[in-house]
Amino acid sequence: MRRIVPVVAAFIVAALASVRPAVSDPLTMQIDRAHSEVGFDVRHFFNKVHGKFTDFSGSIVYDPKNLAASSVEVTIRDTSIFTANDRRDNHLRTQDFFWVEKFPTITFKSTKVVPGKDDKHFQVAGDLTMRGVTKPVTLDVEFLGMGPASIGGNDLGIQAGFLGTVTIPDRKEYGLVWNKTLDQGGTMLSDDVQLTLNVAAFAKNPNAPAPKPAPTKG
Repeated sequence: MRRIVPVVAAFIVAALASVRPAVSDPLTMQIDRAHSEVGFDVRHFFNKVHGKFTDFSGSIVYDPKNLAASSVEVTIRDTSIFTANDRRDNHLRTQDFFWVEKFPTITFKSTKVVPGKDDKHFQVAGDLTMRGVTKPVTLDVEFLGMGPASIGGNDLGIQAGFLGTVTIPDRKEYGLVWNKTLDQGGTMLSDDVQLTLNVAAFAKNPNAPAPKPAPTKG
């Protein structure tokens, strides 16, 4: 029995090593829309309204060994805007706001990644384009972790989580100028908008065993 235990332990260690992600190597990952959210918060009257876009895609190149070599690109279909109010959502799709017929997408493309105080925090600078207007923004990003993922025994590869936030100080710079003055003073909507990207991304597991070749006939 004593001889068996070390053998079993060695087997378990080897099995774990075979699924451990090679986090020292760059990974190209696709954003998983089903487990991610591109959201925003804006003041409406006297409280903040949360909204999101339900149709988006993007890719992330994550290089933990050389964080500055990482990059991200995201494309958002602004027709998919959702604030849990049909009348408001339809208004947001009009020329007063996103003008989705003329400008169907919002895009972000990184230009630089700046390492932060530790390997969990960094900044991603890039170009944000809305309504045909491109402005530089810088996201504060937290790396939430990385590891192998599986559901029902199906290998989903390597999953990584990121949380990015940025405040757009003046939405009017992107042509989102609609507002109303309140009787008691002030405006219905704030000019600043907080964006949040809560992202799950997947890549193939570099340590996954190669699939077995199909048996030959005959």
